[in-house]
Order: sequence, then C-alpha cells, then structure tokens
Amino acid sequence: MSKFQALDLGLVVRGHGRHYIVEDSEGKRFVCHPRGKKSEAVVGDQVRFADSGDEGVIEAVEPRRNLLFRQDEWKTKSFAANLDQLLVLVAVEPVFSESQLTRSLIAAESAGISMAIALNKTDLPGTDSARERLAPYHAMGLKMFEVALKADPEGSRATLDPWLAGQRTFVLGPSGTGKSTLINLLVKDAKAQIGEISQALNSGRHTTTTTQWYWTDETRTTALIDSPGFQEFGLRQIDAAELWRYMPDLREHANCRFANCSHIHEPDCGVRTAVQAGQISASRYRIYGEILEELQRKTW
Repeated sequence: MSKFQALDLGLVVRGHGRHYIVEDSEGKRFVCHPRGKKSEAVVGDQVRFADSGDEGVIEAVEPRRNLLFRQDEWKTKSFAANLDQLLVLVAVEPVFSESQLTRSLIAAESAGISMAIALNKTDLPGTDSARERLAPYHAMGLKMFEVALKADPEGSRATLDPWLAGQRTFVLGPSGTGKSTLINLLVKDAKAQIGEISQALNSGRHTTTTTQWYWTDETRTTALIDSPGFQEFGLRQIDAAELWRYMPDLREHANCRFANCSHIHEPDCGVRTAVQAGQISASRYRIYGEILEELQRKTW
C-alpha cells in the first residue's frame, strides 16, 4: 500500500490562494495547503490529505474525470473538476452575450461535460425575444429551462430540482442573471457554508471572488458549484481545426467535399450550405468564424 492510500480522502470545496478548504467523507472541513510550491488542486478535486490539527497538508490530487477551464493567450483559469453537468444561466435582462454562451458550451463539450441552459426572469416583457435568440440551442437538442427565480421561486425550484438531483452541477452565468438568487433558493444554509470558510481563510466578505462548492441536501449527494463572473472566455485549449466538432449544429452538417474543410471558403461545404438554407443560425456561424480566427492567430 502506498503512503498516499493511507491518507484521508477529501473533496476540495474552495480554494483561496495557496489555501484550500477540504471536506472529509463525514462532512468535516479542514484548512489545507499543498505540499511544495505548486498548488494544482481545484474545487471538485479529490485529494489525499493529512490532517495535522492546525492546518492540513494536501499530499496528492487524485486523477480527474474532467476539468472545466478557459484559456487565453496569457493564462489558464480552471473553474472546477469532476463535474457531472453545466448549467448556463442567462436572463431576459440584462441581454446575454451569445458569444459568451457559445464559448462556455464549447468548453463543456470539449471537456465531455453535459449541459443545459436556464433562461431566468421569464416574467419580464422581453421573454419572447430571448426565446428567439435561444431557438438555435433548443434546435440542437440542448436541454432548456425557463424560470423566474424571484417572481416564482417555488415554480422555479420544481422546474430545476429533478435535473439537479444527485448531480454535481457547475453554474455559469454573467453577473445580473440571478446566480446568487438561485444559490440562495436551492441551498438552505448557503451563508453558513460560505461564512465558516471565509473566516477560516481570512478572506472577508468577498465570497464571489473564488469558486464555491455548495451541498443542497443534508445527505451531500446534490451539489451546486458557483463561480465568480468574468468578462472574457478564451478557448486557446481547442485546436482550431477541431473547433467545429464541438458545435453540434455545425457538426451535423459537416458533410463537405474536403475532410479538412475550415467551413469558411472551400467549395462544396456542407456547413455553409446549411447556413444559406437557414439550418444553422447566422449568428452561430458568425461566432464560429470569430473564434476560429482567434485560434488561428499566431502569438509571438
């Protein structure tokens, strides 16, 4: 038996700089730091750790099932590991960025994580227009929910609960979409789950600056993972030539003359034919072109 197998197995529920909160199998939480200089653990990781009373030590990170992350020219930002699904929360107001939505779905698809979109604030007058913008995603077979978290909390809970039950769900969405409303609705003791941790890490009240793991039930089988809002969503981890494979609507129509078709200028391109026929939305194709150009751009 290796020395790591004899150590406690824990779940990383929060990270703050070089400190982590690790939860053991009984739900007890410890402040830990990684052995050595590099801190490679992310929220959702299973780790082997030694509890030394004062502050534990993470000795090893177990192999991951998946990792959701974004990557731009300068850095990689990991969101969380070992996820079952992604919920992208958008709202009728403020109007959501379709480019950001597409990018997050591509990142999840490339990491092998299933996903759904929830449209919030459907009690507001702009709902029809938001539905129209989401129609291509519905047509792709993506799971879609409509909720009004503030206007109809119980109805919203009833809509989401069956899909969330027993799963580890990462919630992604721009600020103003209602993420904190969602967390407070579904997590009975959200403030307690944050408070104890913030105190332990001396991180004050800035609870949205770091990814946070919440259990929604006492048996700790259903989890929501919340991440701070961000402006950019780079996809440098994707190979430009493979980008279309992570967009189901393009993938469906990629019966092109050339196997290495970029779907931009080649003759007899199934994707461009489908765009002209209205089978792929013009906005999705435009976003594909923008991301492709970004990925092909050389960085010197």
